[in-house]
Amino acid sequence: MKHAGRYREIAMALARHGFGYMVEEMGLFQLLSLPRKWLARETPESKTLGERIRLVLEDLGPAFIKLGQLASTRADLLPEPIIRELIKLQDQVSSFSPEMARGILEQELDTSLESILTRFDDVPLAAASIGQVHLGKLHSGEMVAIKIQRPGVNRIIRRDLDILRELTAMAAKRWEWVKRYQLREMVEELGKSLIQELDYNHEARNTEKIALQFEQDPHIYIPKIYWDHTSSRILTMEFLDGIHVGNREVLLHHGYNLKELAQRLVNSMLHQIFIEGFFHADPHPGNLLVLKNGSLAYLDFGMTGRLNEGMKDHLASLIIALMRKNTDAMVRAIERLGLVKPDTDLNALRTDLDKIREEYSDVPFSQVSIGDALNDLFGAAQRHRIGLPSDVLLLGKALLTLEGVVELLDPDLSIIALAEPFGNKLLKERFSSRRIRDKLLGGATELVETLIELPRQARHLSSIISKGKLKLEITVPELEQLLRKLDQISNRLSFSIVLLAFSIIMVGLIIGSSLNHQATMLWNVPAIEVGFVVALLMVAFLLYSIFKSGRF
Repeated sequence: MKHAGRYREIAMALARHGFGYMVEEMGLFQLLSLPRKWLARETPESKTLGERIRLVLEDLGPAFIKLGQLASTRADLLPEPIIRELIKLQDQVSSFSPEMARGILEQELDTSLESILTRFDDVPLAAASIGQVHLGKLHSGEMVAIKIQRPGVNRIIRRDLDILRELTAMAAKRWEWVKRYQLREMVEELGKSLIQELDYNHEARNTEKIALQFEQDPHIYIPKIYWDHTSSRILTMEFLDGIHVGNREVLLHHGYNLKELAQRLVNSMLHQIFIEGFFHADPHPGNLLVLKNGSLAYLDFGMTGRLNEGMKDHLASLIIALMRKNTDAMVRAIERLGLVKPDTDLNALRTDLDKIREEYSDVPFSQVSIGDALNDLFGAAQRHRIGLPSDVLLLGKALLTLEGVVELLDPDLSIIALAEPFGNKLLKERFSSRRIRDKLLGGATELVETLIELPRQARHLSSIISKGKLKLEITVPELEQLLRKLDQISNRLSFSIVLLAFSIIMVGLIIGSSLNHQATMLWNVPAIEVGFVVALLMVAFLLYSIFKSGRF
């Protein structure tokens, strides 16, 4: 009831785009007293399922749009046609007033705007669902871009996340496909990512981490963060004046070498992924600038991915195996990358991977899309219920986005060709003498530490045994069920014995009363009549329990 108005908006959006049957089956029409005429609306035949899902999300605003954008990274859970539509989701929101922006800035930084800035442009440079960016100038003369969080967006997003959790819980009780696609788990995971994105301190730290990766590279530039003027709702960074990489004609007009820019972009992304293991996960044209000196600048680090050493190695193995068309090696790489369940049919997985390999066998090496190939592999893993780390899936989305940008700059450039040296380098490092030595030393150190701890652990165990405090835990599902049944039987048996004893006492009272020819009274209470009622209730309860158990 607290969010009834918002539930109505969601129900209206679903009905408007042909999902009224879902609203009815979840019981929202009755719960919200919605007009039945909505159900008469026909499903728009001209639009695909993916298009209609995208339109619903766009109608419902910031939280749903952001969740849709994050869901577009989950090629392991959602079908490809839906993923393609979710990638198109755009933040089409109007900017909030400059007075409100100034007020938030002063409130968050606990000082007057004039004490920080000598200039503040009222018209924002950009506006999105979570915040908008204003141009400003510090007293030191430096131009800055100030990202200010939209008022109330934190509360709105948390409210919508609560509603989404409730809706997916309701849907999971009615449709099997909701469980199969793990929508509840997806909402939880994406919700955590979205809440994290609401904290601009998180984005500022990500920016500095990426900046450290390119300290010695003059061709890649990351804007500076002004921590004194940054908070959870305000992000102040260096303003960069350049041309977005999507403006191909403008770049050509200014004489930039597009082929060189494309190679620089790809190499910088592959360096982040395979060497550093921490990467910008949303490299779309709006987040990439070409500066006057020709260097490439990254913007907006709200969405990043992280790969540990093991994940980098296995990912490299997967790409090399795909390139060499080695199915067994692909299976091994996916096994190591993901969480393989005991009932996973690896032979069926191998058959699926053979089909993927055959699809790429006739495609020239330079024309293979690394993003599509990885997402095909991740989709095969999902079909066989192999759970993959979310950062690995985020990587697939980032590579697809990257390929779209590269196609604008240099359609002939092959990302997979540039990725091969990085993959080979990782594989060589894995079996290098230094890596093997480090692993052996690490294993030996751990073994020695275990041996050193062994006497202390033995003394501790001996002390527990001598005090009689040793506990043995055995977990067997069937045993637990049997014990629960035995407990029920013993309780009912005890109840029956008590009922029998009570009945014997009542019979004794009745016989005594008949011999004396007078009513039996205990503390002025007719004992036989009261006892008869109690016995009748106990018998009724016992019979009800037996019939309810279904084991009469």
